[in-house]
Amino acid sequence: MTMKIIVCIKQVPAGEVKINPETGTLMREGVQSILNPFCEYALDEAIRIKKEQEEGRGEEVEVIVITMGPPQARSALLRCLELGADRSILLCDRKFAGADTLATSLALSEAIQKFEEDFTLVFTGKQAIDGDTAQVGPELAEHLGIPQITYATSTTLILERKRIQVKRETENGYQTVECKLPALVSVSAGSNIRRIPSFTEIIKARKKAIKTITADELSKDTSRFGLSGSPTQVANVFPPKSRAGGQKIKSDNPEDVVDRLIEFLEKNGFVEKE
Repeated sequence: MTMKIIVCIKQVPAGEVKINPETGTLMREGVQSILNPFCEYALDEAIRIKKEQEEGRGEEVEVIVITMGPPQARSALLRCLELGADRSILLCDRKFAGADTLATSLALSEAIQKFEEDFTLVFTGKQAIDGDTAQVGPELAEHLGIPQITYATSTTLILERKRIQVKRETENGYQTVECKLPALVSVSAGSNIRRIPSFTEIIKARKKAIKTITADELSKDTSRFGLSGSPTQVANVFPPKSRAGGQKIKSDNPEDVVDRLIEFLEKNGFVEKE
């Protein structure tokens, strides 16, 4: 039986974007887009497992990439196919437009359950660089009813026990955890290195399938998708205020540095004068 690994990816703007004042959603038209870097790390982990299982254990593994977006999102899927994915799925319909993380994760889960339900693993990037919410992965796991491990830097399959072992980032370092399969793992950068596909891989990618699925093909109740199915909305987006550089104290004499630092702290009221 072929092992099936699903990678959910997102196409993100390469530069500055504007916000639709009426809907609070990103205006992506006319903005160059790229494959979200963390999604690429997730794909790289899936491809690594595929090679490990096929070359080391002789087991067949299929990597399927799924995304939701406008027709131009095909370019991100093509990039994934060039990097080694076997086939891809594009959820493309005006009814998906304006989706928040909940509506997005719901649509992805419906596609997986309806078309790719016999999966072993689902990978996502830890977050997208345009929204930085890191919510779609965990919400997707909840919709699918499977365990999840977030912020992974490396993974190890333990197929004889039907489990996966994951090294993950924490605020204080790293920890290693296990969970049963099937499972969802969101991937951080780790030791993965974003690579450039070879000319042969680029040519092969043109022969791989990109299947398009509409909202009506997923569910009879399409009101759960897109803006109508999104309980949250972006109220405002703005760049952070620029901050002036700090004052630097340069001297070859450490005592002089200390004296000038104390003078600065006293002058600005951070410490009381002696």
